[in-house]
Amino acid sequence: MKRLHIHIKTTAFDESVRFYSTLFSMEPAVLKSDYAKWMPNNPAINLAISKSGSENKLEHLGIQVETAGELTDLMETLEKAGSPDHEGETVCCYAKSTKSWITDPAGLTWEAFLTHGSSETYRTETSTCCK
Repeated sequence: MKRLHIHIKTTAFDESVRFYSTLFSMEPAVLKSDYAKWMPNNPAINLAISKSGSENKLEHLGIQVETAGELTDLMETLEKAGSPDHEGETVCCYAKSTKSWITDPAGLTWEAFLTHGSSETYRTETSTCCK
């Protein structure tokens, strides 16, 4: 199964946690002091928010897959669509993932990824995600 991924930066973090918990009728699957993520099945979405000190903005969009085969297929699609940046294995948003990035014609950044597990850290120094 594929999930649409949306990551939003917000200056109103606590209020946003309450809003999205109400909107999805569920508590976050991951809740840290600076990050929250919901994974409802209907709609099949991975919505993440992170604390921002200066602005509210759409951080990036993405497609999350569940299997290595789906990731291979998605990477082939990215290659056809443009020139993706294959980041590979990384830690981002308190998760261990394999991912690639591509920018659409409007300048929106899209992430394609498979998550392998959780992490105690938000990101590694070499990660290109969510700076």
